Amino acid sequence: MSEKNTVMKTKAPNTIDTMHEDLLKLGVHKNDILLVHSSLSSLGWVCGGPQAVIMGLMKVLGDDGTLVMPAQTGDWSDPAEWGNPSIPKEWIQTVYDNLPAYEPEITPTRGMGRIAELFRTFPGTVRSNHPQVSFCANGKLAKDIIEDHTLTPQFGMDSPLGKLYDLNAKILLLGVGYDSCTSFHLAETLINKIPKKQMGTAMLDQGERVWKWFDDYVYDSDDFELLGKDFEKNHSVQKGKVGNAECMLFNMRMGVDFAKTWLMKYR
Repeated sequence: MSEKNTVMKTKAPNTIDTMHEDLLKLGVHKNDILLVHSSLSSLGWVCGGPQAVIMGLMKVLGDDGTLVMPAQTGDWSDPAEWGNPSIPKEWIQTVYDNLPAYEPEITPTRGMGRIAELFRTFPGTVRSNHPQVSFCANGKLAKDIIEDHTLTPQFGMDSPLGKLYDLNAKILLLGVGYDSCTSFHLAETLINKIPKKQMGTAMLDQGERVWKWFDDYVYDSDDFELLGKDFEKNHSVQKGKVGNAECMLFNMRMGVDFAKTWLMKYR
């Protein structure tokens, strides 16, 4: 959507203060630990763009809250499996040999949106060391949440998701659907029937760039939207708007526990 169309569809400018008020009405509280999945375009026109959104979120949480966002790098993966787009077969070995190692400070996110991409550069933000599915955090518990992100299972209980689960965090879907709810992947690691496959990535090992192969679950979000709708029928999901964005806020532990039961029944 062009900026002109965004302006035309926005009744009044979204500012740090208006988003702060909208978040409070939705149920985000001071001192919360909040995992956010977001879409900037869904908000309407924002005075200050993604910077203002992040500042609005941090204003609500305060100094003792913690803001977390995914910072995934899906292109730091096996090029033989790339499909959007794929690359010629004769290029694959070149990628194995030359893809730079993932580095938390400089490797850009992919497919996370403008808010998450800017958040990783914010003063005080720290990023986990997983080369494919890192998370960024800012606030009181940021370092505790992102440290020692295990290579596999990448979404398991030893990942930032597992730590957020233990900390009783909240999930905010800010203008996105349940198909963006990374936390449901944690539930996949808690059941035995999910298959595994070999994955690969470029990473640092004792300071040296290596191509690393490892086994992990075949994560699948195709049914997360249906999972989320069933979750709403059984548990409390607070709904409301931040700007133009339709939002959902719920307890992460409750969502993951429901997802585990649901996946065991329907997968």
